[in-house]
Amino acid sequence: MEINLEKYHLKSTSFFDFLEPNLAQEVKNKLQRKEFTKGEFLFKEKSYSKGVYIIRKGKVKIFQSTGEGKQSIVYIYKKGDYFGYRPLLANEPHPVSAVAMDSVVASFIPGDIFNNILSRSSLLARNLLIVLTKEFSVWVNKMTIFSQYGVKARVALSLLILNRVYQREEGNTPGSSIAINRDDFSSFVGTAKETLVRTLRIFKNEGIITSKGTKIKVLKPKAILDLIHDI
Repeated sequence: MEINLEKYHLKSTSFFDFLEPNLAQEVKNKLQRKEFTKGEFLFKEKSYSKGVYIIRKGKVKIFQSTGEGKQSIVYIYKKGDYFGYRPLLANEPHPVSAVAMDSVVASFIPGDIFNNILSRSSLLARNLLIVLTKEFSVWVNKMTIFSQYGVKARVALSLLILNRVYQREEGNTPGSSIAINRDDFSSFVGTAKETLVRTLRIFKNEGIITSKGTKIKVLKPKAILDLIHDI
């Protein structure tokens, strides 16, 4: 059995594939390089978007803060992904915060340039509408599954999603490791860190994964699929 992970995490697409060649080159000529250290905010919840980010290196977690000040990670962006355009389109503040999970290099499209290009490109407008629809479906699917299934199934699905994220970051290298700290992992799953650690220990004892420090390697994807066969 296979599971369509793109129901829960989008396949990367190039922002510039959404533009006519002349407009793509125009945007590339105006890109700004931005670098962020691990733990640094790209933007904060309730702030207004200043532009669009395209990740060139590293990963960025998107999260909402709970009433207790904890993080609830809703998505992890990786190399090639772009974000920040939805609040620009709606002229509303960010509903989430974005923080670098490691050393991040991004290309930045200032908001005025993005809006100018959008007004001149029907291709970009049409494709962004498609992506917005897909992203909404992904977030609804993840929220639905994570609210209905137990911790073991949620951890299993998260392992498959994160395995895909880290493999793509490393160019689909076989045997890639998931390098994520347990606080972020538990926030992504939506459970206490202690519960996550116990579940990972079970998977490790069963030979499904191996772990060392913050790194996790999935050894038996099929065994993980068996844990979430009803999804």
